[in-house]
Amino acid sequence: MIIIKNKIYLLFLLALLSSCYKGKKVDLIIHNAQIHCMNNDKIVQAMAIKNGKIVEIGANQQILNKYSANKTIDAKGKEIYPGFIDAHGHIMSYINQKLSVDLTACTSYDEMILKVKSYQKENNYEVIIGHGWDQSIWGKQEGFPDNKSLNKHFPDIPVCLYRIDGHSALLNDCMLDLIQIDTVKQIKGGEIIKKDNKLTGILIDNALSLLKSHLPKYPFTKKLSALKEIEKELLSFGITGVHEAGISNEDLIFLKSVINKNILSLNIYAMLLPDKKNINFAKKHGIYTNKNLSVRSFKVYGDGALGSGGALLKEPYINKLNYNGLLLTPINEIKELSMLCEQIGYQLNTHAIGDSMVNIIMDIYKELNEVNKDHRSRIEHIQMIDQGDLINLGNYGIYPSIQPSHAVSDYRWVENKIGKNRLSKAYAYKSILENSGIICVGSDFPFGNLNPFKTIYAGVNRKNSNEQPNNGFLPNESIKMEDCIKGMTIWAAISSFNEKEFGSIEKGKDATFTILEKPLVVSDKYLENNAWKTFILGKEKYCSDEF
Repeated sequence: MIIIKNKIYLLFLLALLSSCYKGKKVDLIIHNAQIHCMNNDKIVQAMAIKNGKIVEIGANQQILNKYSANKTIDAKGKEIYPGFIDAHGHIMSYINQKLSVDLTACTSYDEMILKVKSYQKENNYEVIIGHGWDQSIWGKQEGFPDNKSLNKHFPDIPVCLYRIDGHSALLNDCMLDLIQIDTVKQIKGGEIIKKDNKLTGILIDNALSLLKSHLPKYPFTKKLSALKEIEKELLSFGITGVHEAGISNEDLIFLKSVINKNILSLNIYAMLLPDKKNINFAKKHGIYTNKNLSVRSFKVYGDGALGSGGALLKEPYINKLNYNGLLLTPINEIKELSMLCEQIGYQLNTHAIGDSMVNIIMDIYKELNEVNKDHRSRIEHIQMIDQGDLINLGNYGIYPSIQPSHAVSDYRWVENKIGKNRLSKAYAYKSILENSGIICVGSDFPFGNLNPFKTIYAGVNRKNSNEQPNNGFLPNESIKMEDCIKGMTIWAAISSFNEKEFGSIEKGKDATFTILEKPLVVSDKYLENNAWKTFILGKEKYCSDEF
């Protein structure tokens, strides 16, 4: 009888121990994976998740023996990465582009006209807005187009068509009349292009501000529909966060609204444009966090774009006599904004493309760094930089924000603007990384393609997805795949003060990650890839099996 009781007790004890050992309940277990942690070179097989956080990572047996869950996913050996972060994107601009006529694929002026006609026939708007034309792919077109053909086909309705970089636009005469362009003498930091003393319809950089009050505002429901499309597209590529590079107060109100209603799941790091309402918001709220929206930075436009001829260069453009580009924001205003940022705990992120603008902003950042070593000042784009400024990137605590897609789209025309001798200064991503020790990587969507696998391919091979140019553009400035991925995960999180929440896969961090459909590799040929599943805070937000 005693032996039987002892056996029963022993069986009970074993069951209890087994229950305790495997009794830690979690919400989700993922196993049979290759999990790239990104905070180091570690690759593990499994992880346990509870309440949106990573509880533990480790080997399959370790996790499966220790935890139980209502849902378990066999990852089938697929690769898992922290959710990709597009460190420089424009969701609000993409919404506007989706609601306007898309001109990105037009290979001629005539095709652009046909696209606009078709769009207007379907929508019948009082003002026509388009985005994305690029004269560099129009064959024999040299320089900016004029509006003669636009006037012929649209004589009675205002038309405004933005170039692909968003820094210039082509307007018909009807739109020029609407904004009363004949009363404008000069625009500081902008250009109104004339030929033979006649308006061509081209406005550049700050001259575009003349349009602001005359452009149509899209209804909330249409903007929301476009936003949902954009979020789905981003999630399908494993992108779980976006550094929204410059929003107005109106845009901020829209984002706050959709986030308060739990409509948007993406992590948004919003850079405020320094208008009066945004400055008042920042002074009142300081560092602002609302669910998945984080606001603690200003974005200032230092200069324009190379493609539109607005980037501020140390030496003149070779295709425009005695012309060095445009300073869009006066230096004293940038200095004032930098001091405000430091006072309220904000970061200053400056759009600086030309080498002269980069030099100017680095002097300002040097002063910031002397006050606060952890200000994390960012230079957005940094497409041209001198050797002397390269060396000081790390010395001044600067976080370079680069977009590899720019190098492989601009190669067609950049030499015609800056000359062969200055190419060594251009799109120098490897040199930038070597001197700064960190980069954050984005796409500049919708002005660039948001597909992160195209971004990685461009960064590594210096080619676009059509594998052009053949030998890569300035291939000595290629960056490693691992560094490109870090620039879209852990380094992007650090550059937005979010490294404690996400950017790597480790215990205690948000369970925000993507399971890729195919292995992430870069070969001589561009390989398509996408997310199999994408999770934010432990919740599945996208699954390719459902589409």
